[in-house]
Amino acid sequence: MIVCSSIDALDLSALIRAGDAVVCGQGLAEPVTLTRALVAQRQSLGPISLFIGPTYSDSFQSTHGDSIAFRSYCGTARNAPLQAARVLDVVPAHYSDLPRLFSRGVFPADVVLLTLSEPDQNGRFNLGLANDYTVNAARRARVVIAEISDRLPWVYGADLPDDIRPDVVVRTSRDPIYLASKALDDASEQDRTIARHVASLIPDGATLEIGIGTLPDLVLRALQGHRDIGIHSGVLGDGVTDLMECGVINNAHKPNFRGVSVAGLLMGSRRLLDFAHRNPGVFLAPPGETHDIGVLRAIPRFMAINGAIEVDLTGQVNAESLNGRYVGAVGGQVDFVRGANGSQGGRSIMLLPSTACNGAVSRIVERLPGSVVTTPRSDVDIVVTEWGIAELRGKSLRERAKAPTAIAHPDFRESLERLSYERDSLHVS
Repeated sequence: MIVCSSIDALDLSALIRAGDAVVCGQGLAEPVTLTRALVAQRQSLGPISLFIGPTYSDSFQSTHGDSIAFRSYCGTARNAPLQAARVLDVVPAHYSDLPRLFSRGVFPADVVLLTLSEPDQNGRFNLGLANDYTVNAARRARVVIAEISDRLPWVYGADLPDDIRPDVVVRTSRDPIYLASKALDDASEQDRTIARHVASLIPDGATLEIGIGTLPDLVLRALQGHRDIGIHSGVLGDGVTDLMECGVINNAHKPNFRGVSVAGLLMGSRRLLDFAHRNPGVFLAPPGETHDIGVLRAIPRFMAINGAIEVDLTGQVNAESLNGRYVGAVGGQVDFVRGANGSQGGRSIMLLPSTACNGAVSRIVERLPGSVVTTPRSDVDIVVTEWGIAELRGKSLRERAKAPTAIAHPDFRESLERLSYERDSLHVS
């Protein structure tokens, strides 16, 4: 293992070859010192491909039309400008499939860039922020380069496996990327109402999958009167920290990991990272645990809470594309939906505001435009807007059309009813 005390001493051209497939850590786990060096030295490397998850740094914003071809499973966060510039190629894949795609070589991985916390007293490194597909990529890589920072947390479950050893490490004291919590007190009444509707569907003792952002955090705040909530999710954010500290989330009824909140990624502020550091109540597990449908189905009262861009009158969900641009992801949505649908007492909840563009556009639509269906109508259970709750499970196509229409914005209900009637008259499904 080569140790560099400064990024200035690292010549990436000695490690990365023209044509290489490079994989880097996602989200807060992006090794920013390394990715900035990669961008700065890119002209000396020749053309390479770079697989990224959601990005929150500014590392790649100056590389449009350059020698780096980007690939990802999502168009979220700061991937959006790359997609708009046509330098990001999106692979529509279930999050649960990503480790297998790397392990089988379907996704190539010649060089992997990781973020690690300082080794413990036994010399073991810890991934700290993300236990994900980069582990599988690193097992096949020719070179593993790690940025080691003393500002990263050590988190249970996230030890770097013994069969992976970094070839090169760069030591830094860089703070990781942080996601600042939104000021929930300034949230709109529309979003608060959606959160209250969702909270009304969640029983005491339920285990939740929930994302990050204003709406998920408002849902968590609305659960402050609940008891014995558990977490088994793709990500942990600051909102989970709040409920763990006050005892609402105690994971008391989970069949496995009792007393422990389980996720794959930390996505939040410094407060979240400090809370997770050496906290036995937080566990970062790989996708084979967090997203496996069999694991999820075995959790009683598993509630999957996911966002949507649009929902049509048959219940089809688009969580990927907006006006022809790829802005979302398949991600773990279908994994969690199917896990919740198979759970004893479980439910799958899609939440979205009823309109976009300051009320000019309905997000409940007669039919999804184009061919993008993230979650098929056969899997959709409950849809929630600020106007109410639509129960779709077990309903016929004719019955389904009435339920989403009833929770659309009143300005659009008449036109949706007319379109539904016309389609029904023509026997169109």
